[in-house]
Amino acid sequence: MTIRLEDHIRRIPDFPKPGILFYDIATLLRHPDAWAAAVDQMAAAIAPYRPDVLAGIESRGFLVTAPVALKLGCGFLMIRKKGKLPGQTVRHEYALEYGTDTIEVQADAVSPGQRIVLLDDLLATGGTAAAAVSLLRRLGGEVVGASFMIELDGLRGRERLDVPVSALLSFPA
Repeated sequence: MTIRLEDHIRRIPDFPKPGILFYDIATLLRHPDAWAAAVDQMAAAIAPYRPDVLAGIESRGFLVTAPVALKLGCGFLMIRKKGKLPGQTVRHEYALEYGTDTIEVQADAVSPGQRIVLLDDLLATGGTAAAAVSLLRRLGGEVVGASFMIELDGLRGRERLDVPVSALLSFPA
């Protein structure tokens, strides 16, 4: 039996604000066969990059990254919002449509030359993903790819990334 992952993504109109159609992965996470298929498919897409570590973006990106890293037998590092990680951190501030945001990683999270694949649940405009790639490179990592569960067509997020990009599903923005 083939599992259609798109059948397990709930669409919620007008969330978090009017005019936005939110693609909710919570329904996929609750379905063990669909969740296992998604992890297997992401791992298969990422394996050819031979990553040493997978980097997940807070917070739903953690849900995707941890099981894929375990399946591939590689490490998992967290990219978080400012002030959420203990110990010494390295920050990267980046521009949003209206203002700025900051992400950070622990200062010792990346070894120079480590092969890293960036993961998140959703690729929209690509701003946070591009900032994460810059931050990982600043620490000496070699970002070899990025993978997402969902990509929103029309927002051109992959154009902001200078690494190969894969997505399991594509939906209109």
